[in-house]
Amino acid sequence: MVACLLIPGFELRAALRTRPRLALVPVALAPEAGEEPLLGPVTATAEAAGVKPGMRLGEALATCPSLVLVDRDPAAVEKEWEDVLRRLEDAGFAVDPVEQGAVVFETRGVERLYGGVQPALERALAAVGTAWDPRIGAAGRRFTALAAASVARPGQILIVAEKDEQAFLEPLPLSLLPMTADRYAELEGLGLRRLGELAQLPSHAVAERLGVEGRKAWRLSQGGRKAKVRGRRPAAELVEALVFPEAVANEITLRRALGSLLERLLARPERAGRPFRKLALSARLVDGGSWRRVATLRDATAEATRLRAALGPKLSELPAPLVELRLEAVELAKHTGQQLALVEPAGEEAAGRLREGLRQVRASTGTGSVCAVVEVAPWSRVPEARALVVPRDD
Repeated sequence: MVACLLIPGFELRAALRTRPRLALVPVALAPEAGEEPLLGPVTATAEAAGVKPGMRLGEALATCPSLVLVDRDPAAVEKEWEDVLRRLEDAGFAVDPVEQGAVVFETRGVERLYGGVQPALERALAAVGTAWDPRIGAAGRRFTALAAASVARPGQILIVAEKDEQAFLEPLPLSLLPMTADRYAELEGLGLRRLGELAQLPSHAVAERLGVEGRKAWRLSQGGRKAKVRGRRPAAELVEALVFPEAVANEITLRRALGSLLERLLARPERAGRPFRKLALSARLVDGGSWRRVATLRDATAEATRLRAALGPKLSELPAPLVELRLEAVELAKHTGQQLALVEPAGEEAAGRLREGLRQVRASTGTGSVCAVVEVAPWSRVPEARALVVPRDD
Protein backbone atom coordinates (compact mmCIF):
# COMPACT_ATOMS: atom_id res chain seq x y z
CA MET A 1 0.00 0.00 0.00
CA VAL A 2 1.21 3.51 -0.83
CA ALA A 3 1.26 6.02 2.03
CA CYS A 4 1.73 9.80 2.02
CA LEU A 5 2.89 11.67 5.11
CA LEU A 6 1.94 15.34 5.01
CA ILE A 7 3.02 18.27 7.19
CA PRO A 8 1.06 21.36 6.06
CA GLY A 9 2.92 24.66 6.30
CA PHE A 10 6.22 22.91 6.86
CA GLU A 11 8.28 25.92 5.79
CA LEU A 12 6.64 28.13 8.42
CA ARG A 13 6.79 25.43 11.12
CA ALA A 14 10.52 24.97 10.52
CA ALA A 15 11.13 28.72 10.72
CA LEU A 16 9.27 28.85 14.06
CA ARG A 17 11.19 25.98 15.69
CA THR A 18 13.52 28.43 17.44
CA ARG A 19 10.62 30.78 18.32
CA PRO A 20 7.82 28.53 19.63
CA ARG A 21 5.95 31.40 21.30
CA LEU A 22 5.07 32.87 17.90
CA ALA A 23 3.01 29.77 17.10
CA LEU A 24 0.31 31.10 19.45
CA VAL A 25 -0.10 34.49 17.72
CA PRO A 26 -1.12 35.43 14.14
CA VAL A 27 2.00 34.67 12.07
CA ALA A 28 2.58 34.34 8.32
CA LEU A 29 5.61 33.58 6.20
CA ALA A 30 6.78 36.79 4.53
CA PRO A 31 6.99 37.04 0.72
CA GLU A 32 10.39 36.59 -0.87
CA ALA A 33 12.28 39.74 -1.79
CA GLY A 34 11.70 40.84 -5.36
CA GLU A 35 8.66 38.62 -5.88
CA GLU A 36 4.93 39.29 -5.83
CA PRO A 37 3.86 40.26 -2.25
CA LEU A 38 1.87 37.11 -1.49
CA LEU A 39 1.91 35.45 1.91
CA GLY A 40 3.17 31.93 2.46
CA PRO A 41 1.76 29.49 5.04
CA VAL A 42 0.02 30.98 8.09
CA THR A 43 -0.62 29.74 11.64
CA ALA A 44 -4.03 28.57 12.83
CA THR A 45 -4.42 31.78 14.85
CA ALA A 46 -3.83 33.90 11.75
CA GLU A 47 -6.28 31.80 9.75
CA ALA A 48 -8.91 32.28 12.45
CA ALA A 49 -8.35 36.05 12.12
CA GLY A 50 -9.14 35.90 8.40
CA VAL A 51 -5.63 35.65 6.95
CA LYS A 52 -5.22 33.01 4.23
CA PRO A 53 -2.13 31.62 2.48
CA GLY A 54 -1.57 33.36 -0.84
CA MET A 55 -3.29 36.58 0.33
CA ARG A 56 -1.70 39.87 -0.67
CA LEU A 57 0.41 41.48 2.03
CA GLY A 58 -1.55 44.74 2.16
CA GLU A 59 -4.89 42.95 2.40
CA ALA A 60 -3.57 40.66 5.14
CA LEU A 61 -2.28 43.56 7.27
CA ALA A 62 -5.58 45.38 6.84
CA THR A 63 -7.47 42.25 7.89
CA CYS A 64 -5.21 41.52 10.89
CA PRO A 65 -3.05 44.51 11.98
CA SER A 66 -1.32 42.37 14.64
CA LEU A 67 -0.04 39.91 12.03
CA VAL A 68 3.63 39.00 12.53
CA LEU A 69 5.72 38.35 9.41
CA VAL A 70 8.49 35.75 9.64
CA ASP A 71 11.36 35.81 7.17
CA ARG A 72 12.03 32.68 5.17
CA ASP A 73 14.78 30.43 6.52
CA PRO A 74 15.67 28.00 3.69
CA ALA A 75 18.72 26.54 5.43
CA ALA A 76 16.73 25.67 8.56
CA VAL A 77 13.89 24.27 6.46
CA GLU A 78 16.27 22.04 4.52
CA LYS A 79 17.91 20.80 7.72
CA GLU A 80 14.62 20.05 9.46
CA TRP A 81 13.21 18.28 6.40
CA GLU A 82 16.32 16.15 6.05
CA ASP A 83 15.98 15.19 9.73
CA VAL A 84 12.36 14.12 9.14
CA LEU A 85 13.33 11.99 6.14
CA ARG A 86 16.18 10.33 7.99
CA ARG A 87 13.96 9.47 10.95
CA LEU A 88 11.58 7.75 8.54
CA GLU A 89 14.47 5.91 6.89
CA ASP A 90 15.77 4.83 10.30
CA ALA A 91 12.33 3.32 10.92
CA GLY A 92 12.70 1.21 7.76
CA PHE A 93 10.74 3.21 5.18
CA ALA A 94 12.14 3.86 1.68
CA VAL A 95 10.97 7.46 1.17
CA ASP A 96 10.35 9.41 -2.02
CA PRO A 97 10.04 13.15 -1.18
CA VAL A 98 7.42 15.01 -3.21
CA GLU A 99 8.25 18.43 -1.78
CA GLN A 100 9.18 19.85 1.59
CA GLY A 101 6.38 18.71 3.89
CA ALA A 102 5.15 15.82 1.74
CA VAL A 103 6.76 12.40 1.35
CA VAL A 104 5.53 9.13 -0.17
CA PHE A 105 6.55 5.60 0.82
CA GLU A 106 5.32 2.02 0.59
CA THR A 107 4.37 -0.15 3.54
CA ARG A 108 4.88 -3.48 1.78
CA GLY A 109 8.43 -3.97 3.04
CA VAL A 110 7.68 -3.21 6.71
CA GLU A 111 4.19 -4.64 7.25
CA ARG A 112 5.56 -7.93 8.59
CA LEU A 113 8.06 -6.06 10.75
CA TYR A 114 5.42 -3.99 12.55
CA GLY A 115 2.46 -6.36 12.31
CA GLY A 116 0.31 -4.82 9.57
CA VAL A 117 -0.43 -1.60 7.70
CA GLN A 118 -1.93 0.32 10.62
CA PRO A 119 0.94 -0.38 13.06
CA ALA A 120 3.47 0.49 10.34
CA LEU A 121 1.82 3.86 9.71
CA GLU A 122 1.64 4.51 13.46
CA ARG A 123 5.37 3.86 13.60
CA ALA A 124 5.90 6.42 10.82
CA LEU A 125 3.92 9.04 12.76
CA ALA A 126 5.91 8.28 15.91
CA ALA A 127 9.19 8.60 14.00
CA VAL A 128 8.28 12.11 12.77
CA GLY A 129 6.98 13.29 16.15
CA THR A 130 3.82 15.03 17.30
CA ALA A 131 5.45 18.48 17.26
CA TRP A 132 5.02 18.64 13.46
CA ASP A 133 1.31 17.65 13.50
CA PRO A 134 1.81 15.09 10.72
CA ARG A 135 -1.04 13.22 9.09
CA ILE A 136 -0.96 10.13 6.86
CA GLY A 137 -3.13 8.96 3.99
CA ALA A 138 -2.80 5.47 2.54
CA ALA A 139 -4.33 3.87 -0.55
CA GLY A 140 -3.49 1.65 -3.49
CA ARG A 141 -2.53 4.63 -5.67
CA ARG A 142 -0.17 7.51 -5.07
CA PHE A 143 -2.58 10.37 -5.83
CA THR A 144 -5.33 8.88 -3.68
CA ALA A 145 -2.89 8.60 -0.78
CA LEU A 146 -1.94 12.27 -1.21
CA ALA A 147 -5.61 13.26 -1.31
CA ALA A 148 -6.32 11.24 1.83
CA ALA A 149 -3.45 12.91 3.68
CA SER A 150 -4.74 16.33 2.58
CA VAL A 151 -8.12 15.83 4.28
CA ALA A 152 -6.85 13.95 7.34
CA ARG A 153 -6.65 15.65 10.74
CA PRO A 154 -3.34 16.17 12.59
CA GLY A 155 -2.12 12.83 13.92
CA GLN A 156 -4.77 10.89 11.97
CA ILE A 157 -4.18 7.90 9.71
CA LEU A 158 -6.74 7.72 6.90
CA ILE A 159 -6.69 4.46 4.91
CA VAL A 160 -8.78 4.24 1.72
CA ALA A 161 -9.61 0.76 0.46
CA GLU A 162 -9.10 0.13 -3.24
CA LYS A 163 -12.82 -0.46 -3.85
CA ASP A 164 -13.68 2.88 -2.21
CA GLU A 165 -11.08 5.06 -3.95
CA GLN A 166 -13.39 6.50 -6.60
CA ALA A 167 -16.16 7.30 -4.11
CA PHE A 168 -13.60 8.93 -1.81
CA LEU A 169 -12.20 11.19 -4.55
CA GLU A 170 -15.53 12.37 -5.98
CA PRO A 171 -16.39 15.11 -3.42
CA LEU A 172 -12.83 16.46 -3.08
CA PRO A 173 -11.94 19.88 -4.60
CA LEU A 174 -10.05 20.33 -7.87
CA SER A 175 -7.30 22.21 -6.01
CA LEU A 176 -5.70 18.84 -5.25
CA LEU A 177 -4.78 18.47 -8.92
CA PRO A 178 -1.35 19.74 -10.07
CA MET A 179 -2.58 22.46 -12.45
CA THR A 180 -1.91 26.15 -12.99
CA ALA A 181 -4.20 28.86 -11.63
CA ASP A 182 -5.45 29.60 -15.16
CA ARG A 183 -6.60 25.99 -15.56
CA TYR A 184 -8.43 26.11 -12.23
CA ALA A 185 -10.20 29.29 -13.30
CA GLU A 186 -11.10 27.75 -16.65
CA LEU A 187 -12.58 24.66 -15.03
CA GLU A 188 -14.53 26.75 -12.51
CA GLY A 189 -15.87 28.80 -15.40
CA LEU A 190 -17.20 25.56 -16.86
CA GLY A 191 -18.94 24.76 -13.57
CA LEU A 192 -16.45 22.11 -12.40
CA ARG A 193 -15.37 22.26 -8.77
CA ARG A 194 -15.06 18.62 -7.66
CA LEU A 195 -12.91 15.73 -8.80
CA GLY A 196 -16.01 13.63 -9.40
CA GLU A 197 -17.42 16.21 -11.81
CA LEU A 198 -14.22 16.12 -13.85
CA ALA A 199 -14.04 12.32 -13.76
CA GLN A 200 -17.53 12.03 -15.27
CA LEU A 201 -16.51 13.89 -18.44
CA PRO A 202 -15.25 11.95 -21.48
CA SER A 203 -11.45 11.79 -21.50
CA HIS A 204 -11.18 12.86 -25.14
CA ALA A 205 -13.30 15.97 -24.49
CA VAL A 206 -11.08 17.02 -21.59
CA ALA A 207 -7.94 16.38 -23.64
CA GLU A 208 -9.31 18.38 -26.57
CA ARG A 209 -10.13 21.37 -24.35
CA LEU A 210 -7.17 21.35 -21.94
CA GLY A 211 -4.48 19.40 -23.78
CA VAL A 212 -1.96 17.14 -22.08
CA GLU A 213 -2.40 18.90 -18.72
CA GLY A 214 -6.14 18.26 -18.81
CA ARG A 215 -5.69 14.63 -19.76
CA LYS A 216 -3.33 14.12 -16.82
CA ALA A 217 -5.78 15.86 -14.47
CA TRP A 218 -8.64 13.67 -15.73
CA ARG A 219 -6.55 10.54 -15.15
CA LEU A 220 -5.75 11.66 -11.60
CA SER A 221 -9.42 12.36 -10.91
CA GLN A 222 -9.95 8.67 -11.70
CA GLY A 223 -7.32 7.76 -9.12
CA GLY A 224 -4.25 7.80 -11.35
CA ARG A 225 -2.03 4.92 -12.31
CA LYS A 226 -0.57 2.35 -9.97
CA ALA A 227 3.18 2.85 -9.76
CA LYS A 228 5.86 1.51 -7.47
CA VAL A 229 7.43 4.02 -5.11
CA ARG A 230 11.18 4.25 -5.52
CA GLY A 231 13.10 5.32 -2.46
CA ARG A 232 15.56 8.17 -2.73
CA ARG A 233 19.30 7.69 -2.81
CA PRO A 234 21.03 8.22 0.53
CA ALA A 235 22.11 11.84 0.85
CA ALA A 236 25.84 12.58 0.90
CA GLU A 237 26.94 13.65 4.38
CA LEU A 238 29.75 15.94 3.32
CA VAL A 239 29.47 19.42 4.86
CA GLU A 240 32.09 22.06 5.61
CA ALA A 241 31.37 25.28 7.50
CA LEU A 242 33.28 28.45 8.30
CA VAL A 243 32.20 30.75 11.14
CA PHE A 244 33.32 34.40 11.03
CA PRO A 245 34.08 36.36 14.23
CA GLU A 246 32.23 39.36 12.76
CA ALA A 247 29.61 39.82 10.07
CA VAL A 248 31.13 39.74 6.57
CA ALA A 249 29.75 41.28 3.38
CA ASN A 250 32.91 41.81 1.32
CA GLU A 251 32.75 39.65 -1.82
CA ILE A 252 36.53 39.15 -1.99
CA THR A 253 36.56 37.78 1.56
CA LEU A 254 33.59 35.55 0.78
CA ARG A 255 35.25 34.15 -2.35
CA ARG A 256 38.38 33.33 -0.36
CA ALA A 257 36.22 31.63 2.26
CA LEU A 258 34.50 29.65 -0.50
CA GLY A 259 37.89 28.56 -1.85
CA SER A 260 38.89 27.35 1.62
CA LEU A 261 35.66 25.38 2.00
CA LEU A 262 36.17 23.79 -1.43
CA GLU A 263 39.68 22.68 -0.52
CA ARG A 264 38.43 21.12 2.71
CA LEU A 265 35.54 19.40 0.95
CA LEU A 266 37.79 18.02 -1.80
CA ALA A 267 40.16 16.63 0.83
CA ARG A 268 37.44 14.65 2.64
CA PRO A 269 38.27 10.91 2.49
CA GLU A 270 34.55 9.99 2.47
CA ARG A 271 34.34 11.30 -1.08
CA ALA A 272 36.44 8.31 -2.26
CA GLY A 273 37.56 10.19 -5.36
CA ARG A 274 34.04 10.69 -6.72
CA PRO A 275 33.33 14.05 -8.40
CA PHE A 276 30.54 16.41 -7.35
CA ARG A 277 27.30 16.56 -9.29
CA LYS A 278 25.24 18.81 -7.02
CA LEU A 279 26.41 21.30 -4.36
CA ALA A 280 24.55 23.56 -1.94
CA LEU A 281 25.89 26.86 -0.62
CA SER A 282 24.16 28.23 2.47
CA ALA A 283 24.77 31.03 4.95
CA ARG A 284 23.54 32.17 8.34
CA LEU A 285 22.78 35.89 8.10
CA VAL A 286 23.57 38.52 10.70
CA ASP A 287 19.87 39.22 11.34
CA GLY A 288 19.20 35.58 12.27
CA GLY A 289 17.80 34.41 8.92
CA SER A 290 19.44 32.13 6.40
CA TRP A 291 20.19 31.91 2.69
CA ARG A 292 20.65 28.84 0.48
CA ARG A 293 21.43 28.21 -3.19
CA VAL A 294 21.87 24.88 -5.00
CA ALA A 295 24.14 24.42 -8.02
CA THR A 296 23.74 21.42 -10.34
CA LEU A 297 26.83 20.91 -12.44
CA ARG A 298 26.52 20.15 -16.13
CA ASP A 299 29.39 17.66 -15.89
CA ALA A 300 30.31 16.02 -12.60
CA THR A 301 33.73 17.36 -11.63
CA ALA A 302 36.19 17.64 -8.78
CA GLU A 303 38.22 20.47 -10.32
CA ALA A 304 38.44 23.37 -7.89
CA THR A 305 38.58 25.95 -10.69
CA ARG A 306 35.31 24.81 -12.26
CA LEU A 307 33.61 24.53 -8.87
CA ARG A 308 34.62 28.10 -7.98
CA ALA A 309 33.28 29.31 -11.33
CA ALA A 310 29.93 27.61 -10.64
CA LEU A 311 29.51 28.72 -7.02
CA GLY A 312 31.30 32.08 -6.93
CA PRO A 313 28.62 34.15 -8.73
CA LYS A 314 25.97 32.98 -6.24
CA LEU A 315 27.71 34.91 -3.46
CA SER A 316 26.56 38.15 -5.08
CA GLU A 317 22.94 37.10 -4.35
CA LEU A 318 23.41 37.31 -0.58
CA PRO A 319 20.75 39.67 0.84
CA ALA A 320 22.69 40.67 3.99
CA PRO A 321 26.06 40.22 5.74
CA LEU A 322 26.67 36.71 7.04
CA VAL A 323 28.28 35.15 10.09
CA GLU A 324 28.59 31.56 8.81
CA LEU A 325 29.16 30.04 5.37
CA ARG A 326 28.44 26.36 4.66
CA LEU A 327 29.19 24.19 1.64
CA GLU A 328 27.38 20.86 1.28
CA ALA A 329 27.87 18.05 -1.24
CA VAL A 330 24.25 17.14 -2.05
CA GLU A 331 25.01 14.47 -4.64
CA LEU A 332 28.15 12.70 -5.79
CA ALA A 333 28.66 10.93 -9.11
CA LYS A 334 28.85 7.13 -9.10
CA HIS A 335 32.11 6.96 -11.03
CA THR A 336 35.58 8.00 -9.93
CA GLY A 337 36.90 8.65 -13.43
CA GLN A 338 35.99 8.60 -17.11
CA GLN A 339 37.18 5.83 -19.41
CA LEU A 340 38.18 7.25 -22.80
CA ALA A 341 38.24 5.30 -26.07
CA LEU A 342 40.95 5.49 -28.72
CA VAL A 343 38.37 5.67 -31.54
CA GLU A 344 34.76 6.37 -30.62
CA PRO A 345 31.99 4.75 -32.74
CA ALA A 346 29.91 7.02 -34.93
CA GLY A 347 27.30 8.85 -32.88
CA GLU A 348 28.77 7.78 -29.54
CA GLU A 349 29.80 11.34 -28.61
CA ALA A 350 26.27 12.69 -29.15
CA ALA A 351 24.77 9.76 -27.20
CA GLY A 352 27.20 10.35 -24.33
CA ARG A 353 26.32 14.04 -24.17
CA LEU A 354 22.62 13.14 -24.15
CA ARG A 355 23.08 10.70 -21.26
CA GLU A 356 25.07 13.27 -19.30
CA GLY A 357 22.41 15.91 -19.95
CA LEU A 358 19.69 13.56 -18.70
CA ARG A 359 21.68 12.83 -15.55
CA GLN A 360 22.07 16.57 -14.99
CA VAL A 361 18.31 17.15 -15.29
CA ARG A 362 17.55 14.28 -12.88
CA ALA A 363 20.03 15.64 -10.36
CA SER A 364 18.37 19.05 -10.55
CA THR A 365 14.68 18.10 -10.61
CA GLY A 366 14.50 14.57 -9.18
CA THR A 367 13.58 11.07 -10.30
CA GLY A 368 10.85 10.82 -12.93
CA SER A 369 11.46 14.29 -14.36
CA VAL A 370 12.92 12.95 -17.64
CA CYS A 371 10.27 11.36 -19.85
CA ALA A 372 9.98 9.93 -23.34
CA VAL A 373 7.06 9.95 -25.78
CA VAL A 374 5.85 6.45 -26.72
CA GLU A 375 3.26 5.92 -29.47
CA VAL A 376 0.36 3.74 -28.36
CA ALA A 377 -2.49 4.63 -30.73
CA PRO A 378 -1.16 6.43 -33.85
CA TRP A 379 -4.52 5.92 -35.56
CA SER A 380 -6.45 7.96 -32.98
CA ARG A 381 -8.21 11.15 -34.05
CA VAL A 382 -7.32 12.80 -30.71
CA PRO A 383 -3.70 14.01 -30.76
CA GLU A 384 -3.26 13.52 -26.99
CA ALA A 385 -4.36 9.87 -27.26
CA ARG A 386 -1.79 8.88 -29.86
CA ALA A 387 1.13 8.76 -27.46
CA LEU A 388 1.96 8.48 -23.77
CA VAL A 389 4.65 10.24 -21.77
CA VAL A 390 6.55 7.67 -19.69
CA PRO A 391 9.57 8.13 -17.38
CA ARG A 392 12.93 7.51 -18.98
CA ASP A 393 15.47 5.90 -16.67
CA ASP A 394 18.41 5.23 -18.97
